[in-house]
Amino acid sequence: MPTQVLGVIPARLASTRFPAKALAPLHGKPILRHVWERASQARYLQHLVIATDDDTIAAVARKFGAHVRMTSSHHQSGTDRVAEAAAAFSHPLVVNIQGDEPLIDPAAIDAAVLTLLDDEEAPMGTLAKRIEDFSEIMNPNVVKVVMGRDGRALYFSRSPIPYDRGGGAVYFKHIGLYVYRREFLLEYSSLPMGPLEQVEKLEQLRALENGYTIKVAETEYESWGVDTPEDLVRVEQLFETRGVWPSTSS
Repeated sequence: MPTQVLGVIPARLASTRFPAKALAPLHGKPILRHVWERASQARYLQHLVIATDDDTIAAVARKFGAHVRMTSSHHQSGTDRVAEAAAAFSHPLVVNIQGDEPLIDPAAIDAAVLTLLDDEEAPMGTLAKRIEDFSEIMNPNVVKVVMGRDGRALYFSRSPIPYDRGGGAVYFKHIGLYVYRREFLLEYSSLPMGPLEQVEKLEQLRALENGYTIKVAETEYESWGVDTPEDLVRVEQLFETRGVWPSTSS
């Protein structure tokens, strides 16, 4: 029997830079609905649920046909919210799908799932894209990742890695789409935070610092997250100029 995979979209109303962004309208639909509809097209997801602590988000989500799981309002991260939702299901694999990426590529979700289907020992998987814009290498808001020959992450950093001493280095940026083995996800928040996570402010370093592996798959998917009202304008312009959602493949 194929491995059962649960997709969880964490969504909250409070947001420092863009309050209520999950419900912000984009071409006649809330951002969250776009995420839900596109994630629903992923081949490897057997079930998809929106995890929220807000009654308004829950009501809107149920109205457009989504399955909703109410969660605590005290979570410190989206990962914790995903873990609470996943605890109510028995699916061996759980995908954390960001609720602010209305252009999420279903194929990218499938590529993330395949990292763990192809590596039975890794407890966690994610994606990376080759950097083509030099400015992103130096941008601390663009997280870089280096991998070993086995495709497992060696390190994530806001700094340019690797250091290009001789020229010709290839850089990859991390795409924040995660898949976990259920047991690992439920224990993740209890793992101690190490000094690297504290200084880099990158939650995925908790796994590496505690001796766990993260399998990374290369993708052509370009993440278009909406963190600010300006980001929403940019995504709206993409739709207007292209006429259809940007097509990407993994």
